[in-house]
Amino acid sequence: MKKRKTLYRLLACVSIIFIFYALVKNYWIDPGATGFLSRKTGLKRELNLPVWLNVMYVHVAFACLAMASGLVNFSNRIFEKSRRFHRINGYIYIVSVLLVVLTSGYMAPYATNGKISSWGFNALNMLWLFITITALIQIKKKRIIRHRNWMIRSYAFCFTNMFIHLITSLFHQGLGLEYAASYTIGIYASIALLLVIPEIIIRTSRTELTDQMNK
Repeated sequence: MKKRKTLYRLLACVSIIFIFYALVKNYWIDPGATGFLSRKTGLKRELNLPVWLNVMYVHVAFACLAMASGLVNFSNRIFEKSRRFHRINGYIYIVSVLLVVLTSGYMAPYATNGKISSWGFNALNMLWLFITITALIQIKKKRIIRHRNWMIRSYAFCFTNMFIHLITSLFHQGLGLEYAASYTIGIYASIALLLVIPEIIIRTSRTELTDQMNK
């Protein structure tokens, strides 16, 4: 139980900091995304900047909402106080994920480094949507533990952007690799991490629960 509380607090800190950073950066510091757009290479389509920016604003807003609503629903205290709120908030999360996936689908063809990056984003979108729908199906069938595990897998994808930029920075600034190549590596490395990390968390939680039952 202590490990779970510590993990949740750490998750809350990271999520709140990242939400604050994303909102400030995209709506205040650089609302025109000039820094990000200046590094785009390998584009096969002409970018309609006003439309792209508006889609990006929607994308960021609902990505932050998904991160916030998902975090709240992992709180055992809130779940115990109001299961109705947990259910409504869960649907807010699902709608947010759907809108993030749709807006990401629009932006994918304009991804830095062209088609190879675009394919990576499309794979991320399909995986996230599939995992989130699976989580919904599990709770409809009253499989609470399975639902929670699939939600852990789904929630990990809220950190896609963070992982991509961390890995990109590692390869570009740390190892001196070209930015476009670093960005593509960041996308595919993130897919691997977003699939592996939740499984580690799920197995750790399962082991902790088994140990408590055996005491």
